Amino acid sequence: MKLYILAELLEELLGDILNEMALGNTVKVVPIHAELTTQEGADMLNVSRPHLVKLLDEGAIPHTRTGSHRRIRFTDLVTYKAERDKTSQAAMQSLADQAQELDMGYR
Repeated sequence: MKLYILAELLEELLGDILNEMALGNTVKVVPIHAELTTQEGADMLNVSRPHLVKLLDEGAIPHTRTGSHRRIRFTDLVTYKAERDKTSQAAMQSLADQAQELDMGYR
């Protein structure tokens, strides 16, 4: 039974990976406990490295320093990205609601 469930999960994962590749997206397997460089983190969030460094310095994303280099846990980046996406979605919904209230022709 457990083997069957594992096979289903692997099939779904492989399907997701192939779909992303078909869309032209890069797929990278990262261990959940991995620490990323600022450039890797910026690439993951689709922002510039200086912008990510600013977020780190402001405390928006936890990080550690190894000498002069910053390292960000993968899980912290995923958490930040999920919150950012949630905030963005709420803002877009608010704008859509306002447009409908003002009868701006959007349905």
